[in-house]
Amino acid sequence: MFTSRARMLPLVLASSLGLAALTGCGSSGDAAADGRTDVVASFYPLAFLAERVGGPDVSVTTLTRPGAEPHDLELTPKQVGRVGRADLALFIKGVQPAVDDAVAKHAKDAAFDAASHVKLIPAPAEDEHEHEHGHEDEHGDEGHDHGEQDPHLWLDPDRMATVATALGERLAEDDAAHAAGYRARAAALSAELKKLDGAFAAGLKSCTRDTLVTAHAAFGYLADRYKLKQISIAGVDASSEPSPRRLAELTHQIKDAGATTVFTETLVSPKVAEALAREAGVKTAVLDPVEGVKEGSRDDYLSLMRANLAAIKPALGCS
Repeated sequence: MFTSRARMLPLVLASSLGLAALTGCGSSGDAAADGRTDVVASFYPLAFLAERVGGPDVSVTTLTRPGAEPHDLELTPKQVGRVGRADLALFIKGVQPAVDDAVAKHAKDAAFDAASHVKLIPAPAEDEHEHEHGHEDEHGDEGHDHGEQDPHLWLDPDRMATVATALGERLAEDDAAHAAGYRARAAALSAELKKLDGAFAAGLKSCTRDTLVTAHAAFGYLADRYKLKQISIAGVDASSEPSPRRLAELTHQIKDAGATTVFTETLVSPKVAEALAREAGVKTAVLDPVEGVKEGSRDDYLSLMRANLAAIKPALGCS
């Protein structure tokens, strides 16, 4: 069994109140007290994996609140303290710079970077997603640099299955008393994800079109896995706004590709996508980047991805 780490390092310029927050235990932060492994997940897809693989042997805290856009996350001192105390800190490097920083400073030994367990694909070239605010990096905000790799790996069920297996092994190694349970649950979840992968492969095998027009460049791994193309309005940052020139280019690209649908998404305003669809003379539909679920929702990763498949098939004219 893990022992709870006491890596509560003082933050630069932190007030005495902030330091108290770092040492205090929240309602979801007392995993060590009940003998379970204390897992912190940066946002929903990783929390889903942790809960399914960890089962009753873990206590999972998610840093991104339900319904919030994860790319915009800024950590409170208390959340930084939660990362520092965690037995395992699940994140994807490049998605949330604040989490990357907290893990690097306070949780190196507890770090589990899902991106290190799968083959990554390049992020879209910066000049493909020019926008009006003059930000210098691909995420669209200073200091929010995704680097050269696309971090949205969770939108490929096959890669998620690989991460689930790796997570099961990490938990089994660190908590040998419950190793069999971790490995069994990881295998079961991996099988479910492989089944979902098979459904996507079969459903998208025979289509008259192959281009997804998306609100932001979140679906590169889905496109890569199922031999599709992605045209995105924004880059990897959903909040970046395209210039008028970029919108004109997109209109031409949509017509050249014969696309019939511009996909809006949850958690982000659909206004730009809807305006583009009107200009191009096509319809809109919702494609969920599965970055979070709204509070009270009964959906999970698997159901949201099945809904995505159901939305993609008519848009691409799949039989």
